[in-house]
Amino acid sequence: MSASPTEEIRQTLAGSDRATVENGALRPAGVMLVVYPKNGEYCVLLNKRTEMVEHHKGEISFPGGSMDREDESLLFTALRETHEEMGILPGDVQVLGRLDDMPTISNFLISAFVGTIPYPYNFAPSRFEVAEVIEAPIHHLRCQRN
Repeated sequence: MSASPTEEIRQTLAGSDRATVENGALRPAGVMLVVYPKNGEYCVLLNKRTEMVEHHKGEISFPGGSMDREDESLLFTALRETHEEMGILPGDVQVLGRLDDMPTISNFLISAFVGTIPYPYNFAPSRFEVAEVIEAPIHHLRCQRN
């Protein structure tokens, strides 16, 4: 019997050597790449940021943000920000793994986590931070024409 898509993601992430970046000049941030089944296919949750946020106005992004002093880890940051932006409760996220660290031109060091949620989910996007919720089918993202 073949593994479920979420188990395949977990195994792929566990079997890869994750690239880490050490750069104290960059501000640490955590994001959550949320995947979930919808209408027989897996989707990735994205959001279009509002013009009211401090950084990355109007950009398409994963839920996430800067690490606060009170955050115990970057995973905590990613889960906290996902809850603040999209209304997804941290306990509803099954964390599957972590992607490579990514420095940005805006002086952040992004630590990206991958998680899945039960679907359907009652998203409650922040009006201040999220202009639009985007549910992108993975097959659409993999298409080279896009």
